[in-house]
Amino acid sequence: MTSVLKGLGVAVPSRVVTNDDLAATLDTSDEWVRTRTGIAERRIAEPGVATADLAVEAGAEALKRAEVDVGAVVVATCTADRTIPGIGPEVASRLGLGTIPALDVNAACAGFVYALSVASGLIASGVADGVLVAGAETMSRVTDFSDRSTAVLFGDGAGAVVLARGEPGEPGEVGPYDLGSDGEGADLLEVPGGGSRRPLDAAALAEGAQYLKMDGREVYRQAVRRMVASSEAVLAKAGLAAADVDRLVGHQANARILEAVADRLGIGEERRFLNVARYGNTSAASIPLALADADLVAGERVLLTAFGAGMSWGSTLLRWPDLPVT
Repeated sequence: MTSVLKGLGVAVPSRVVTNDDLAATLDTSDEWVRTRTGIAERRIAEPGVATADLAVEAGAEALKRAEVDVGAVVVATCTADRTIPGIGPEVASRLGLGTIPALDVNAACAGFVYALSVASGLIASGVADGVLVAGAETMSRVTDFSDRSTAVLFGDGAGAVVLARGEPGEPGEVGPYDLGSDGEGADLLEVPGGGSRRPLDAAALAEGAQYLKMDGREVYRQAVRRMVASSEAVLAKAGLAAADVDRLVGHQANARILEAVADRLGIGEERRFLNVARYGNTSAASIPLALADADLVAGERVLLTAFGAGMSWGSTLLRWPDLPVT
């Protein structure tokens, strides 16, 4: 048995913030942001809209399209509504799924691939025949909009899929997986305040410790190297080569990163997909948002790969099903 993708849904805030909007208060310009990141605009959640709200909206759409009984929920997020509890149980309850198992996975930008793996494990172990997997983030809540190095990068959104028990070779099949981490790089991309190591006291708030900090150059170097190696590893597990991949849908962090990964894998421009220009970096939400935009054709073999804080990374393969996407 294996797990197969049966439904997909997305949710993005209506508020669009362009590079020109940011340039009104930052020392930047549309050209500067586009040439360095490929980003033109991003969606920002209105006050009062939390990560769980976006996850519920995307999840409802995925469930409607899948028409599968769901017995568990896995939410990939690093911007949960509160430190305790996670939002998985709330998402399950608000979707009318009752008291089923539900949990959060925090692997930052690699979270959606990690969550797919967890869901596949729940299916394989008999915990559930169907699992809702959501990647949802409100990155704007941890972004310092006076810091040019991070303010231009991030946006908010959510995407969700339904995985169900299936047979090997069935349309929608997901797997195998390659996952990895390196905790020695934990401080390269972090929100230093708000956890048990650095509670948010007055001093931490004064330092802006509640906001994301990033060593952009080193994160870029690590991301390219790890995503390439992980992609090669998952292809080897499947007995495939990069030439067998119809589409590469990577985590939409930065156009330069995605282009470098594709170049090193030997995947040409016609087989890559980027929508980072529309949404910026939405962390765990970026891959499902990209799947919804990519105009994939049934039967195409899709390589998913991601890298995020932790440092963490992961890749998997997906045989795209005959799935209507709007």
